[in-house]
Amino acid sequence: MALVTRFAPSPTGELHLGSAYSAWTGWHRAREAGGTFLVRVEDIDIRRCRREYETSMLADLKWLGFDWDGPVRRQSEHFADYGQVLDQLDGRGLIYPCFCSRADIEREIAASANAPHGPDGPLYPGTCRHLSPGERRERMAAGHEHCMRLDAGRAAGQAGSYHFVDETLGRVDGEPVLLGDFVIARKDTPTSYHLSVTVDDHLQGVTLVTRGVDVLPSTHVHGLLQKLLGYETPRYAHHRLLTDASGRRFAKRDRDVTIRSMRERGMAPEEVVEQALRWGRATPVARS
Repeated sequence: MALVTRFAPSPTGELHLGSAYSAWTGWHRAREAGGTFLVRVEDIDIRRCRREYETSMLADLKWLGFDWDGPVRRQSEHFADYGQVLDQLDGRGLIYPCFCSRADIEREIAASANAPHGPDGPLYPGTCRHLSPGERRERMAAGHEHCMRLDAGRAAGQAGSYHFVDETLGRVDGEPVLLGDFVIARKDTPTSYHLSVTVDDHLQGVTLVTRGVDVLPSTHVHGLLQKLLGYETPRYAHHRLLTDASGRRFAKRDRDVTIRSMRERGMAPEEVVEQALRWGRATPVARS
């Protein structure tokens, strides 16, 4: 099977050195195998994403020499794809509307002595999962703001066991409730990161997902969705995250390590790539 990788940034700021390392990882793996390297713009966050950032990101990739194959896929242009999958999950009784505000969730967690926890802290306690169909209809008819959540427990029951393979960790058994009843569609868009990335990787035929180790917990729920929807599960290579000398990871707010600022300082593309690889080699690989 031909290798297909992808780089999928969100246009909420400038590309930085860590982004360059991530892009290089997918691009290099595809090119050394004679495969396909795709670029996807994950712009479903309509409040934060900006077209000018997308334009800048694509220009930076070209300047770095990371050419891609085929047209750029913009998630904001494919809401219908995600909506169809959402309807499938709804028809199987796997999603429900959640009317809780962030403050509501915080109060519920604070009042619970046994609030479920995930990799990043307390999980949604499942408050709206217990609403009756009639209560849900009444609130929705009244125009109450809501998102849609996946009923992780029910989804796990339908999916059964599953696993994915990571190049560092080997076979990893899926933990379907690791992130609890996560948001699968937001109030202003018919999708979420978890849903859209799973659908896109399937539709684009991605066979190797290269991305930061910080997304490793999400891979468990992406595997759950893949099993539920009958998708092939790609292989994964969760790479290290670039950090500065103090251990703080690079971010879009760090102006001095954006690709644009490096270009403006007169650095050549190969110098930027070499610096990204040098920082990458100096950063320990997380294995948990």
